[in-house]
Amino acid sequence: MGKRSRQRQKNQTPGRDNRDNAGWGAGYADIVKENKLFEHYYKEQGLVPDGEFEQFMEAMREPLPATIRITGYKSHAKEILHCLKEKYFKDIQELEIDGQKIEAPQPLSWYPDDQAWHTNMSRKIIRKSPLLEKFHQFLVSETESGNISRQEAVSMIPPLLLKIESHHKILDMCAAPGSKTAQLIEMLHADMDVPFPEGFVIANDVDNKRCYLLVHQAKRLNSPCIMVVNHDASCIPTLKIDSDGKKDILFYDRILCDVPCSGDGTMRKNIDVWKKWTTSNSLHLHGLQLRIAVRGVEQLAVGGRMVYSTCSLNPIEDEAVIAALLEKSEGALELADSSADLPGLKWMPGVTSWKLMTKEGQWYSDWSEVPSSRHTQIRPTMFPPKDPEKLASMHLERCMRILPHHQNTGGFFVAVLVKKALMPWNKRYPKLRKDVSSLSAAQTGGSPAALMPTHTPRLPESAVEAGGPEGKVDGEGEKEAPKGASSAQETTDKQDGVCGPPASKKMRLFGYKEDPFVFLTEDDPVFTTIQSFYDLSPSFPKLNVLTRTHEGKKRHLYMVSKELRNVLLNNSERMKVINTGVKVWSRNSDGEEFGCAFRLAQEGIYTLQPYIRSRIIRVSVEDIKVLLTQENPFLSKLEDDAHAQAKKMVMGSIVLKYIPNPNAPAEPQCPIQLCGWRGKTSIRAFVPRNERFHYLRMLGVEVFRDKQGLGQKQGDEGKEEVEKDAEEEGAAENEAELDLENGDKNGSSQPKADSGNQGTSS
Repeated sequence: MGKRSRQRQKNQTPGRDNRDNAGWGAGYADIVKENKLFEHYYKEQGLVPDGEFEQFMEAMREPLPATIRITGYKSHAKEILHCLKEKYFKDIQELEIDGQKIEAPQPLSWYPDDQAWHTNMSRKIIRKSPLLEKFHQFLVSETESGNISRQEAVSMIPPLLLKIESHHKILDMCAAPGSKTAQLIEMLHADMDVPFPEGFVIANDVDNKRCYLLVHQAKRLNSPCIMVVNHDASCIPTLKIDSDGKKDILFYDRILCDVPCSGDGTMRKNIDVWKKWTTSNSLHLHGLQLRIAVRGVEQLAVGGRMVYSTCSLNPIEDEAVIAALLEKSEGALELADSSADLPGLKWMPGVTSWKLMTKEGQWYSDWSEVPSSRHTQIRPTMFPPKDPEKLASMHLERCMRILPHHQNTGGFFVAVLVKKALMPWNKRYPKLRKDVSSLSAAQTGGSPAALMPTHTPRLPESAVEAGGPEGKVDGEGEKEAPKGASSAQETTDKQDGVCGPPASKKMRLFGYKEDPFVFLTEDDPVFTTIQSFYDLSPSFPKLNVLTRTHEGKKRHLYMVSKELRNVLLNNSERMKVINTGVKVWSRNSDGEEFGCAFRLAQEGIYTLQPYIRSRIIRVSVEDIKVLLTQENPFLSKLEDDAHAQAKKMVMGSIVLKYIPNPNAPAEPQCPIQLCGWRGKTSIRAFVPRNERFHYLRMLGVEVFRDKQGLGQKQGDEGKEEVEKDAEEEGAAENEAELDLENGDKNGSSQPKADSGNQGTSS
């Protein structure tokens, strides 16, 4: 290997060296934002209104505006919005940097409750300008705390169109990197008073490594209702659940089907697309997109909604997939009219006619024109339906295409499908399904591991129907392995008349082997001391607590909702789970001498606190300021009320709880709960650094770290100025333990570079 490497270095061309030494970003300087084939293709398709094509192309060449979304489910959202408007946006107005006038951020007119904002400031300007340093630090810190998400505007649309309620079972089929998944979780938790909503989100991605990026995104939201799984979306297994003592198939109320695409709507941020774009990209992807969409609607409950979306403007990836899906459904699906759902959003209706072009520039308007030599690349489903009546009944105009020049966004396509009845291939053998189900339950004694999904006996055939011969093209490269899993299903189907899951051994060949998810029993000895020390309510769901080890001491305890527990217990052999649960307790070696070996974890405090009836200290705004700015303050530093409560408690883990006072509008009007430790003569808050900064900002203390790492906090109008060296040091000590756990990612064996408290580049 070493010899080859040296040989390569010797043979390297001088031009390569010159480019590499040309300075930061030199690789991108060569990319010209021009692609004649792209322009010719979209002019011919007629997707852009007459007279607007030049505006469309100009917008595509402009950098994308920065957009941020405030995490909607937290009761802190209003406080963050107030903080943004009053402190940061006011400072930015009428600024001029490098000759460019900086406009104050504006809310996205179509996003509810002013929870999403955009600005013409590029990332480079935000990062480089000293005038915007505070704003940049605020964004980084709040993003890491999960209170703000930096997300492209059009990417926020699909979750809104799903119309999610707290009881919905949701599947996100191609979820990584996870910004839309985060939105789905927020919507489930719209009511903060309900620690365990009845619904849940199962977030899937085919790429094992990207699944960990997904975990990192979801972890910021500290939800017990999210599970990350790793499967090929086109053959994601059917799951079983217990329902009234019987085994039932899990059908989802809502499915987000944001499929892999050519991404030509992202040219404003992904400059590479200008150089790489060709029409063959969409031809290669169409079959895969259709198979994923077919698998989605199979798993959708009757009456449920599925949103199909791409960041491509190409009809081959958009309307062609929807039309093929509607045709296959034989009336079981219909396109919903979403025109009134997002007032303020400008969009173009879907088209009913389009043409297909090869990368050599040859056009085809109909399948009959395609020579047989191209039949493996070009499929009948890529063309519009011929029958005018059938085409009209599909209502393709209800699809929504967002063009970049209309509201200064990226390009995007979205369609909302409603399921009216079972898919035709799921109706064929109802008696066989029933018989097989009862037979397998009888044979296995109801063992969940041995039960197979039975509601889609014809699935492999439907997958073939959906993909057709183009599966040969899509099956190349990274899709090879999942296709193997699909053929395993087909074999099982031929033998038993039942669709089986992918073989678990095969799945383990890809990616890291995960630690087990082990649920505790109600009489587990761990609960003995926890129950008495924290005086847990009788309604506390002990069965929902899990750990990640079969043997040895339990390091961390996590909680999931009872619905996710049901899914996990009944499908352990059927799916590859990467992560689930929110951490609620961590083992503390010193804790045993104080009565309990487990201390509370900040991540799960909002989930757990409703069940804790002791170890709670009511604190004031001034108390929180002391706890978050001083390391191990003496008990006497607290105000009289909190001091008196703390003196009555023995040493150990505590909850520090702030309840808002409606008669003091200047103070935060949302509850705050922090984990802490009552020492012999002192008290401390166990809160990661970015969350400390977040809570201090909410209390009116401005937190700012200068570039040398010497942090300062300033009160409103510069009244108080406190050196932060000691606090930073203490926070780092705090985090030595906390961050180690965060990096562990629920005990996963995957090494993570992006632990919860590292700085992110914006």
